[in-house]
Amino acid sequence: MAKITFIAFDGNAREVEAGNGMSVMEAALKNMVPGIDADCGGACACATCHVYVEPEWLEAVGERSEMEEDMLDFAFDVQDNSRLSCQIKVSDALDGLTVKVPEKQF
Repeated sequence: MAKITFIAFDGNAREVEAGNGMSVMEAALKNMVPGIDADCGGACACATCHVYVEPEWLEAVGERSEMEEDMLDFAFDVQDNSRLSCQIKVSDALDGLTVKVPEKQF
């Protein structure tokens, strides 16, 4: 189990608990985190679960896959720390993870 903090574009923070093996996107949906639309349901076929991973967590969440890189081409305001939350798997190592939700998904 890991605690993940989602920071909305307006600065409001929301901490949720996520079970190991879930994706960060699934944790957001389960806890109705605003701004995570997840139109494709986690199939890495859209970019509506785009988040910015705080720099100190980049190594822990791992590298983007080639497919994720391709989908991020459709995201709004992609940055070096952009990830699709459907591609980040929760583990105990991510306890305390903080991600920011962009202003909009498209």
